[in-house]
Amino acid sequence: MEDRIAELEAVVCDLQARLQLNSTNSSKPPSSDPIGLKRKPPAPPSSRKRGGQPGHRKAFRALVPPEKLRSSTDCKPRSCRGCGHTLRGEDPQPLVHQVAELPRIEPIVDQYRLHRLTCPDCGTTTCGTLPEGVPTVHFGPYLQATLATLAGAYRLSKRQIQQLAGDLFGLSISTGMISKLERLSAEALQAPYNELAAAVHTAEVIGADETGWREDRHKAWLWVAVTALFTVFTIARNRNAKVARAVLGTQDGSIVVTDRCSSYDWIAGAGRQICWSHTIRTQSTIRSICRCLLWPIPFPLGPRRLIRARA
Repeated sequence: MEDRIAELEAVVCDLQARLQLNSTNSSKPPSSDPIGLKRKPPAPPSSRKRGGQPGHRKAFRALVPPEKLRSSTDCKPRSCRGCGHTLRGEDPQPLVHQVAELPRIEPIVDQYRLHRLTCPDCGTTTCGTLPEGVPTVHFGPYLQATLATLAGAYRLSKRQIQQLAGDLFGLSISTGMISKLERLSAEALQAPYNELAAAVHTAEVIGADETGWREDRHKAWLWVAVTALFTVFTIARNRNAKVARAVLGTQDGSIVVTDRCSSYDWIAGAGRQICWSHTIRTQSTIRSICRCLLWPIPFPLGPRRLIRARA
């Protein structure tokens, strides 16, 4: 029970520290700050050294559970460091030192020799075929998925992927083969992607947004649709209502959370919810302009009261 209480107290302290975080003392964006927060002016250069300062919150790495360890070794002292007397016994609570390491990665190559034999009767030459499940390309599905992830998710160039494969995996591969593996991966993912894209149209609540994107050296747009269970990304050449309809669907009954972009104006009033962060920032800007121009504030309720009223 004492261990459990100590663990819960540590969790409470961590949560209390998180509540004090804002854009002035952490990496959180200014849009997440509470209303009325005054940002401090830039601090003058400090004479302190770089790195963690005395009293800063420490970060602890969670220990790997015993069932996932490769080995466990007990290190016991043989003699006393003071008088040299022989030591025996065990420490009920020894210090735990865990070392994480990656195994040496080397490509596993399977060879298939396709024999071409000639029929002694008619003279026709017949070549052997690969066993079922063996890919026709020279790289397996796991390696193909890894290289496709480096290109699609991490946006590495073909040259960077080629160099990384050689440095980390000891693999020799051409940039043309990397492009071919990307196309094969895209074809394999087409069916599950279409299934998720169609499921967006029937989701109860959808969060949508778009941002600039570069595709084939041309400007494009990356659209995102977020539901409670999955997220779907779509790359399109345009940022218009036609693309928004294709991404979100036109079925009634869904609530779409968006910003004030005109691409979503086709959504009926009851089915569109303007993002509260954008609404609060807009109201705060209007109030500031009105104060500067000595105009009456157009709405009597503050953003927080508006949120309570809406709730």
